[in-house]
Amino acid sequence: MRRALVVVAFLLIACQAITSLIPTSPAISQPPLTSTPFQTAPPIFTPTPTATPPHQTEHEFSVRLHPDSSLYVGDQISIEVISPDDVDLEGVNVRIQVSGESPNNLGSSGFEGYGIGERLQATFNWVWDTSHLESGEYQLEFVVQPDGPTWTEKVYLLPAVKVPSPERQAQWETIVLGCCEVHFITGTEFARDLPELLDLIEQQAADAVQRMGIEFDDRIPITVLPRVVGHGGFASNEIYVSYIDSNYAGNDLSQVLHHEMIHILDGRLGGEVRPPLLVEGLAVYLSDGHFKKEPLLQRAAELIDLGWYLPLTQLADSFYTSQHEIGYLEGGALVQFMVTRYGWQAFNDFYRDILPHPSGEHEQALDQALQNHFGLTLEQLEGMFKTALFRQHTNPDMQDDLFFTVAYYDAVRRYQQLLDPSAYFLTAWLPGGEQMRQRGIVADYLRRPSTPDNLAIEELLVEVDQHLRAGNYVDAEKDLLIVKDQLDQTQDNVLVGSSVPFLFQRTDIGLE
Repeated sequence: MRRALVVVAFLLIACQAITSLIPTSPAISQPPLTSTPFQTAPPIFTPTPTATPPHQTEHEFSVRLHPDSSLYVGDQISIEVISPDDVDLEGVNVRIQVSGESPNNLGSSGFEGYGIGERLQATFNWVWDTSHLESGEYQLEFVVQPDGPTWTEKVYLLPAVKVPSPERQAQWETIVLGCCEVHFITGTEFARDLPELLDLIEQQAADAVQRMGIEFDDRIPITVLPRVVGHGGFASNEIYVSYIDSNYAGNDLSQVLHHEMIHILDGRLGGEVRPPLLVEGLAVYLSDGHFKKEPLLQRAAELIDLGWYLPLTQLADSFYTSQHEIGYLEGGALVQFMVTRYGWQAFNDFYRDILPHPSGEHEQALDQALQNHFGLTLEQLEGMFKTALFRQHTNPDMQDDLFFTVAYYDAVRRYQQLLDPSAYFLTAWLPGGEQMRQRGIVADYLRRPSTPDNLAIEELLVEVDQHLRAGNYVDAEKDLLIVKDQLDQTQDNVLVGSSVPFLFQRTDIGLE
C-alpha cells in the first residue's frame, strides 16, 4: 500500500548559483580523510561583556574564527562578529585588537549583510597573521563603537610543528584544460583521482556547451574544495565544487559540475532580470535533474500528492528562502514544461527579455514578460503547468524517494547549522579562490570540524545517501531518525543564532 507521509516542519533553505556570496577575501576548511582527524570543535564564542557602557544593548554578539578547528602558529586568521537579531546597527562598527605588551590592532569593520542569507555581521578577512608569534594563549579585545559592548576572548595557538598531514606539505596546483583552469590542493582525494576527474570535467563542459548552444568565451576557473560546503557547488565568477570521499551532502561531482557550468554559460548570455526560479530551473532542466538524473515532471507531480507544491508567486520572489529541493524541482519542471510547449527558442527569447517592474518584484516582471511573449499571465501559466503535473503517471517508490530526499537534505542543513556552520549554504564561509592561491593558503579549505560527534553524524548521513540511491527507504528512515535524535541532543547543548526545527515526522498507515 502507498505510504502516507506527513511533513511537519521544514527548514527553509536554498543554494547553488550565487553572485554575491564570495567575500572579497574570506576562508573555509576541512582536511581530507587521509589526514589525522582534528579533535577540536570550531572556535565559536558567545562573549560576556567586561563592562557595561552607556546605552549598551542587552543582546550579545557571537564571534567565529577561521580556519575551523584548531589554530596553529602560522595561520592567517579571519574573524566574523555576528550581530544578534533585531538590533539596529546602522553606523556601528567593531574594532579588534590583540591585547598584550605590544597590542596589535587588527582594524575595524562595519556590519553588513553576508552571504545568501544576508546575515548581519562585521567580517575581518585574514586580518591576523600569526607567523611571527609563539605558541600559547592570546587575548582578543572586541569593541563595538560607539556605544559598546566591549569584551575579550581567549585564543590558543598550537605549535606549527603540530599541523597534521597532509596540510604541512599541501600546496595549490593548477591544470589547464581546453575548457577550464582546475585549481586543487595536493594530497587530497581530487589529486589522487586526477586523471579520471579531468576527463569528467571536459565531458561535462562539452555537454553544457552543446545544450546551451554557446561556447565558453574563456576558460572557467574551477576551485575544488576538499570539504563539504553547502550542497556541494557554487558559481560566481568561478565554480566551487566539493570533492571528498565521505561527502555527507551526497552530491555527484558530474551532476554538480554540469549544473554550475550551465550557470556560467547562462550568465554570459545575459538578461536584464533573471529570476532565480528560472536561473536554477534552467540549470536543473539542462542537467536532467538536481542532485541526480530524475524525471522532472513526474517527480514534480508527486509534490502535489504530498501537499508540498509551492505557488510560483512564492518561488518568484522567495526562491532561496523556500524549501530547497521543492523549489529546484519545481523550477526545473516548469522550464521543461515551457520548452516542451513553446520550443527552446521561444523560451529563451522570453527568458532573456524579462525586464524590471516598477514594484521591484520578480513576480510582476515575470507576469509582464509572459504576457508580452505568450499572451499569458503567471497565474494562467501556473494553471497549465499544474494541469500537466496532474496528468503525469506517478508511483509510490518515486514518492518515497522524493520524501526521503527532502528529509535527508533537511537533516544535512540542520547538521551544518549546529555542528558545521561554515558549510551552511545561506552563510557559507567561502573564500575567494584567486586570493587563496595568491596567498598560498590551504588551511582554510583543509580544516573542518572533526569531533567524534561530527564524524558519527556525517557517517550516518553518508549511509542515508547510499540507502536512497539503492532504493532502500526503510534503512534510510532508520538512519535519519538516529540523526534526528543526535541532533536533538546536540541542540540542547550548542548555542546557535536561531532555533533549528527538526526536518520531518512521518506516520505509516499499513505497510505491505
